Amino acid sequence: MPTSISSGVFDPLDPRHFRNALAQFATGVTVVTTLAEPGKFIGLTATSFNSVSLAPPLVLWSLANTARSLPVFQSCSHYVINVLGADQAFLADRFARRIENRFEGVEFDLSATGLPILKGAAAWFECRNRSQYPEGDHVILVGEVEHCAVDPQPALVFHGGKFVATNIE
Repeated sequence: MPTSISSGVFDPLDPRHFRNALAQFATGVTVVTTLAEPGKFIGLTATSFNSVSLAPPLVLWSLANTARSLPVFQSCSHYVINVLGADQAFLADRFARRIENRFEGVEFDLSATGLPILKGAAAWFECRNRSQYPEGDHVILVGEVEHCAVDPQPALVFHGGKFVATNIE
């Protein structure tokens, strides 16, 4: 016999309720990095990462229309999507904050195109900025993967409004 869901009925006029419902879907945590101008890297935390296609190798992520870095990510030729490991919640937090230099004190290597690859990431994808689709209050960015690497380890996930370390290897 079905149980009542009266407290969980969706109200399209209540963004908080919609957000709470979305928070029940666990997502991986990434930091997307690129070059804003010569010598200045930018990066941000994104949980909206997903695969699109194996042939060609495509991935997607989305960025709010209000993000200060949106113009940079829309116009850059490449970016790197760093999938964070379970012990990297501090990086997710750092790159989600509004601070002047998010890279200060952060260890990274450079990709083939000279972009930051965060040390200790579980995986990374260097992408050519292939296409963009404005939808609602975000822009969906599709990247064509040119290089990637994996370091199998437990992943960091976002669930219920907080970062959670997985114990899956």
